[in-house]
Amino acid sequence: MSLIKQVNGIHPEFPEDCYIAENATIVGNVVMGHNCSVWFNAVIRGDVHYIKIGDKVNIQDGAVIHATYKTSPTNIGNNVSIGHNAIVHGCTVHDNVLIGMGSIVMDDCVIESNSIIAAGAVLTKNTRVESGSVYGGVPAKKIRDISRELISGEIERIADNYVKYSSWFRE
Repeated sequence: MSLIKQVNGIHPEFPEDCYIAENATIVGNVVMGHNCSVWFNAVIRGDVHYIKIGDKVNIQDGAVIHATYKTSPTNIGNNVSIGHNAIVHGCTVHDNVLIGMGSIVMDDCVIESNSIIAAGAVLTKNTRVESGSVYGGVPAKKIRDISRELISGEIERIADNYVKYSSWFRE
């Protein structure tokens, strides 16, 4: 059974249409939208600041979502995919974003809509990813502008697929 735990009297909130894997952990001040999924060994820790997650967000296996005490909450928009073993920490992620496997997004970063963070990329503190960009590398830099094909073929496809995948586990 998932570890869903209150911290300082605040319980995580998520609708019944969310899928939470049996060994996922969600604690504290976490509010999730509809059709989200939190996969195996993922951790969403709202113990030191709030974490707000929009609709149709998938947090894949081993990913960690956290914040920084009193200074940097984490806000995640709609239609966002957070890849396996990614770390998203004290930042803002707008709508329609793909954060690749093993990437790290540090405090006070802002990822604007329709953007991709490549697998293994490290966004250092205060990085701003402009809308419609692909960022990669260590430290992450803009690689190119995003194409309409990447938005529909990757960002939208992956988010839609994870809604479908999570339905398999509810049957």
